[in-house]
Amino acid sequence: MNSNETPSISRRRFLATATLSSGAAMLIPRQLGAQYGNTVNVMRKAAASAKIIVKSLRTDINVLMGSGGNIAVLTGKDGKLLIDSGFAVSQTGITNALGGISPDPIKHLINTHWHVDHTDGNEWVHAAGAEILAQEKTREHLMTSIRIPLWETTFEPAPAGAVPAKVFDAELTVHLNGTAIELKHYFPAHTDCDISVNFTDADVIHVGDTWWNHYYPFIDYVTGGSIDGTIRAAETNISNTTNRMIIIPGHGPIGNRSAPLFQS
Repeated sequence: MNSNETPSISRRRFLATATLSSGAAMLIPRQLGAQYGNTVNVMRKAAASAKIIVKSLRTDINVLMGSGGNIAVLTGKDGKLLIDSGFAVSQTGITNALGGISPDPIKHLINTHWHVDHTDGNEWVHAAGAEILAQEKTREHLMTSIRIPLWETTFEPAPAGAVPAKVFDAELTVHLNGTAIELKHYFPAHTDCDISVNFTDADVIHVGDTWWNHYYPFIDYVTGGSIDGTIRAAETNISNTTNRMIIIPGHGPIGNRSAPLFQS
């Protein structure tokens, strides 16, 4: 046996027996496609059976983990604000988790970028009463047919209800539930539409897929991502955070500048 093949075989055996999270599913080698199907189908299957875990952070901010990317939730008199919507197959689990946090209705949704594991639930969240806000390129991508070769998937334009009704370019501050929320567009990094969502009063920031905690990041070259941009975004995150801040990654445990705070 060629020793160069050993790591691949070892990983194949590992993946064959491991339970895959939707983030880890992105790392499946192309040669396993015949066994597992395309990566998006693997992620959806993982999300369909995943338990939605609720982590309470500060003030009225919680995080839901288990359906695609991490979903931040801000509750209050203006209704629930969700940061990302996960996979649509998790609707029941997400709805139950949200009901356990507070009785506030869903009124607002912000997408950190266009990828399916962060926007697939947009349509049902909008139908539940949420207005969707995102960076302008997120809306453009959701309205376009896009082929991601690594995922062996072509994404068709999203339904009208899943497309953000409001967009911004570089920066926007919104005020909801008694707190200021600063939205900032990164230079092209993981994609060309990544944003950070900073709950300034609580010192909690969601940085989307510019940080994969405990995972090697996926870079979407089709829609503007690059290695240099991903490094630049990491440097931006370091510059824009403090030792006190709680940092919500796109995937993996919530953390801070030194270590994870909560295991997923």
